[in-house]
Amino acid sequence: MPRSSFSPPHLRALLRRHVPEALVWRRRIAFLGGAVLTGLVALLFARLADEASEMFLALTGRWPLAPLLITPLGFAAIVWLTRKLAPAASGSGIPQVMAASRDPDDGLSRLVSARIAIVKFIMTVAALLFGASVGREGPTVQISASIMGYAHRLMAVPLRASVYIAGGAAGVAAAFNTPLAGVAFAIEELAAAYEQRMALLVMAAVLIAGMVSLGLAGDYVYFGVMGQTLNVHQALSAAPVAGVIGGLTGGSFSRLMLSAGRVPTAPMRWLRSHSVLFATGCGFVVAFLGVATGLTWGTGYQTAHAVIAGSDVPMWFGAAKFIATLATAISGIPGGIFAPSLSVGAGIGDVLRSIFPTYPSGAVILLGMVAYFTGVVRAPLTAVIIISETTASRGLMMPLLATALIADFAAQLVSKERLYHGLSQRFETGVERKIDG
Repeated sequence: MPRSSFSPPHLRALLRRHVPEALVWRRRIAFLGGAVLTGLVALLFARLADEASEMFLALTGRWPLAPLLITPLGFAAIVWLTRKLAPAASGSGIPQVMAASRDPDDGLSRLVSARIAIVKFIMTVAALLFGASVGREGPTVQISASIMGYAHRLMAVPLRASVYIAGGAAGVAAAFNTPLAGVAFAIEELAAAYEQRMALLVMAAVLIAGMVSLGLAGDYVYFGVMGQTLNVHQALSAAPVAGVIGGLTGGSFSRLMLSAGRVPTAPMRWLRSHSVLFATGCGFVVAFLGVATGLTWGTGYQTAHAVIAGSDVPMWFGAAKFIATLATAISGIPGGIFAPSLSVGAGIGDVLRSIFPTYPSGAVILLGMVAYFTGVVRAPLTAVIIISETTASRGLMMPLLATALIADFAAQLVSKERLYHGLSQRFETGVERKIDG
């Protein structure tokens, strides 16, 4: 006679698996609780970052030349404090999360600790307060990975690569209010050690963080709704041109970023060994460009938004923002390159708009944005979904994807090594250098 499926041994096995004390439930609680906290912290971070940018712009409006003094000094102070308090908080934070995912237990203490996350939070806001050309999306990834790591530690759940992948992707979703982009980013960029069986919890964490952001901040579109489309002929003409120009330019940024920490010449070695002085010089470059143009400060969000909406910017805007972002990124201060890269891409799109004057201008701008962003981060699917979700331009999905794929190929001609993967290598060995993206 077959043994009953409800025999005492079977019931005990079911209880061990499904009661709240079981590992599977603790893991679910850690993922979902961490996702909620990630959404809340991301919203607070966004609010403080925006206020810091507004305070700086108010200062420049009253004293236009003040940044020539306060921006270099601010860069120097931020780098000095970061190196003293938490060297792994420098740069964007995405390379640190990628490195932490390869050794989760060591990564929590060395690359995404609470101390590092707090320093990252404060210093990124400070960077915007001094006019640095940085974004908050990369730092949100590192902070969110830290939150997810500690949520698992609190629930006594073993750390895995998927913990940091989920946290980082949830950070992208909450920062841009783009859940689908968070999922794509998890699979395409962070997941060198992706655990397929954890996919459901990872996506749940991403969606919950996005829902928290959506619920508290409202149903907003990051760059505003852009409803223009391109017909087949226009797409076949514009996508290759945008892909090649944006990909080569973005690849050049990536190569310069990677080379800045590796060039063996004596002057560069001397500069790298005098990090505060180097940061001061980078701050002066950012200040000079900002004072001269009035357009290169901060994330570049407002300028990109205005260009998408149809406003004109000078032809040199993209180049000026490129230099300001590069100087900020290699200085070693905490801050990301997502938002500034989208702003540079808008500048490239404005140049493309003069090449295709009869085409829908907003659509051409988005092609430039997705091309340059892809060239920098080499994640075409993430780039397409971010642009599509932040502008509600789903009618452009195919032209955007074609542009991104061409840009990815073009970028490889300039820089074969992907930016974040190259930067993450210096954290895998435990050597946190000054220059990081």
